[in-house]
Amino acid sequence: MMTHVLIVVLAYLLDKWMGDPKHLPHPVRWMGSFIGFLESKWNRNRYQTSLGFLMLITVSVVFTASAMILVYVSYRLHLAIGIVVEMVLLTFMIAEKSLKDAAMDVYEPLSQNQLPQAREKLSWIVGRDTETLTEGEIVRGTVETVAENTSDSVIAPLFWAFIGGAPLAVLYRVANTADAMVGYTSPRYRQFGFAAAKWDDFLNYIPSRLTAVLMIFVNRSDQTKRQCFRLLKRDAKKHPSPNSGFPETAMAALLGIQLGGTNTYKGIISKRARLGDALKALKAVHICESVRMMQRTNTSFVLGGGIVGMAVAWIQSFLFI
Repeated sequence: MMTHVLIVVLAYLLDKWMGDPKHLPHPVRWMGSFIGFLESKWNRNRYQTSLGFLMLITVSVVFTASAMILVYVSYRLHLAIGIVVEMVLLTFMIAEKSLKDAAMDVYEPLSQNQLPQAREKLSWIVGRDTETLTEGEIVRGTVETVAENTSDSVIAPLFWAFIGGAPLAVLYRVANTADAMVGYTSPRYRQFGFAAAKWDDFLNYIPSRLTAVLMIFVNRSDQTKRQCFRLLKRDAKKHPSPNSGFPETAMAALLGIQLGGTNTYKGIISKRARLGDALKALKAVHICESVRMMQRTNTSFVLGGGIVGMAVAWIQSFLFI
């Protein structure tokens, strides 16, 4: 347990410092390439649902088993080698700095009223059409992405790493990547992506709710904690995703803004439930505030998880003395 705690803390700090090196091989990109390859081969006939299950199992086994072997062999060589290898592997599974950089890439041109550039930057991190978005809609899309990925890209992989080390974080990242690629309800993916979507929902169930609660507890707001939790209870389950509505509603409540509404995807209109109360108009500064809330939430989770992990390790050592 103490090793898990040390590795999680070091991996989180390493990601905060350097993020994802752009010119180095990245396991998540390999996952995406493998998923895309299998989808192109298998998503063709009437057995799409079954083959979607097989795709998910195949990718999960390949990458999780590879991670387990790599970590096992590293620890067999030397404890220090094992810690470094597992730390680096886990760093690839989390993305706080990348998320922050992506959000600020939208903020910079938006703060200078350069809407075309802000729309282009937003299009790199969301699936919706961005060509005609107003300032408020650009802010909404960015804040929603920051809120959702506070759970998906940071808290969730760290949560599973606290439990089972880097290999379990790899298992989670496979599910999350598969869901991002094929977990849509469009005709092409409705059957093939069913398994990926449901498995990702299961793995994110606890982290998404934990993220929302922690976000409200550790961040300041013009609204009281009671008001924020009231909004969380009222709106979180309105989101079409069983999990994404929790961090998004928490963020909306804390900022005093309203998320959700009408989006378009390749020209097709999609109406989403409104999350939170529109106490303030959406402004570029809310992107900066959402990033700070994301960072404070993540840091608090790592500190809290570390304390819990050390307490469990102490209890285990006490019981087995």
